[in-house]
Amino acid sequence: MPRNTSRRRILPLILILSVTGALAAVFLLVADAHFLPYLLRHCGTRLPALHPPPPLLFPNAPATSLPPPRLLDLLELRLRSLLPVVHRFIILESNTTFTGIPKPLFFRRHLPCFSFAADKLVHRSITPPSSTPPLPPFDVESKLRSSMNSIIAGAGISPEDLLIMSDADEIPSPQTLDLLRWCDGMPPVLHLELRHYLYSFEFPVDYSSWRATANIFRPGETSYHHSRRSDVILADSGWHCSFCFRKIDDFVFKMTAYSHADMVRKQSFLDAGRIQRIICEGGDLFDMLPEEYRFKDLITKMGPIPRSQSAVSLPPALVENADMFRSCFQAAVCGRDSRRCRRRRQ
Repeated sequence: MPRNTSRRRILPLILILSVTGALAAVFLLVADAHFLPYLLRHCGTRLPALHPPPPLLFPNAPATSLPPPRLLDLLELRLRSLLPVVHRFIILESNTTFTGIPKPLFFRRHLPCFSFAADKLVHRSITPPSSTPPLPPFDVESKLRSSMNSIIAGAGISPEDLLIMSDADEIPSPQTLDLLRWCDGMPPVLHLELRHYLYSFEFPVDYSSWRATANIFRPGETSYHHSRRSDVILADSGWHCSFCFRKIDDFVFKMTAYSHADMVRKQSFLDAGRIQRIICEGGDLFDMLPEEYRFKDLITKMGPIPRSQSAVSLPPALVENADMFRSCFQAAVCGRDSRRCRRRRQ
């Protein structure tokens, strides 16, 4: 008999900000984490010999949380991918960047584009507190992320609901959420290993993305974080597409707006022609060596990212709506379309 027969809902939280992970922390997590292999996903229905946790009679309810600013295409891809399994998406949007640059409320402006998910969306906006002198970008990021906690309680979440915390460009797979909905025995905090892509799904980098987490919501204990909180990580749990934008202007905005804006060491880094050339080649926008901790890994990752022509194991909503998400496939396409709601399918 299952230990828990109550239904947990999945309530997604979407924080529209902008985030970058520290590679030093990635190394520590990968070095010490306990990986749960892909085969354990079957939850006993196909591979009972692997000692899976007992299945629930009813699925737990998932909730997710995202953060970057101009990732409307990836946000739509995330919503379409997870709509069948997620009960609510909570979106917190800031009117400034981590570096204090004012910006429009992009999601609110394009809300009609997301009418297909209207009954599952909860949108809130925030104005970060000003200070003199201005706070460092990482401090602003921390305060904005902490603001999500006040939104969670009023979003209809209940104890033991499943809360997914991740950025907008970090997309857990529907299969991962089904696993977490239907299987008991999940730890209170479980990191999700995501395959990392850069500029588009044409350039797979590695499996270094780990900051996304699945959380069993417990009032007074669960709070929004985007850092290491557990030694357990579920392998191959989804996709993380960094700097995956449709317009060159979005690349420029991201490079100057997020917490690592200090990596823009020269004004020439923001030249549109340079950015287009680099994203077409799979190079490094900041002209930096790979952040690795072994010479073998450093040498392996030097130079452009090898291009992949495979659409196997990509988000189903991406493959099914390939024309809608063309910029997610082709980093080499020049003159990217600036229109937002083109050929949206309801």
